[in-house]
Amino acid sequence: MKKASFKEWTLDRLDAEFGLKQIRRCELMQAWETMQIGISDYEKQVLIDFQEGLIRAGKAWNETELENKFISPLITFAKVDTDEFGYFLERNLQGVVGEYELAGIVDGMIASGFRSPHIPFFCMRSAAQHEYKRSVDNEGNPDAQALVAMLVAREQNNQREGAPLKPIYGLYIVGLIWNFIVLDGNEYCISKDYNASDEEIFDIFRMMKGLKVIIQTKLL
Repeated sequence: MKKASFKEWTLDRLDAEFGLKQIRRCELMQAWETMQIGISDYEKQVLIDFQEGLIRAGKAWNETELENKFISPLITFAKVDTDEFGYFLERNLQGVVGEYELAGIVDGMIASGFRSPHIPFFCMRSAAQHEYKRSVDNEGNPDAQALVAMLVAREQNNQREGAPLKPIYGLYIVGLIWNFIVLDGNEYCISKDYNASDEEIFDIFRMMKGLKVIIQTKLL
């Protein structure tokens, strides 16, 4: 059994080692992006308040500041936590995929359980914009780190007795830009860039609120 950490991977290597294929069009991604999710005037104002700090100083924030000042407040404000699943930060995730034992720390995940994560449905990786090059050199590619965590999540979901193969959802963030991912079997789809510093912050928020609905109705 080969051992590898999440930070060792690139998308090309993941494709080659695990038979993955990136597709340009994905019904699951399209359905996620076009869900009819309302945003109240109050929610819009809070998002604008979050956004002001991001616009003012977000390009200079380090990864911890980006996570604590913007990413987690936005995701938490989407009220993704329930009695059945919750949003967890900086948690270890490991599992066997093919010939590899994979392990790493996931910046953010939504998983079953409310005190500690059990079965993950969503994995997120982030990097500060000005640290991105150093992150790629030393800590791996954010897109690949998100996807390899999603592979481990896929295997954990498949271990549930009698459970059908279910998609795994994900996200990687570099500075102001958010890219969502859907892994369905061995095919994955990456969304367009969503810029959190402009009107697309509302699309980002809708997708996080929509993800809660997807988990409740399709993944549990």
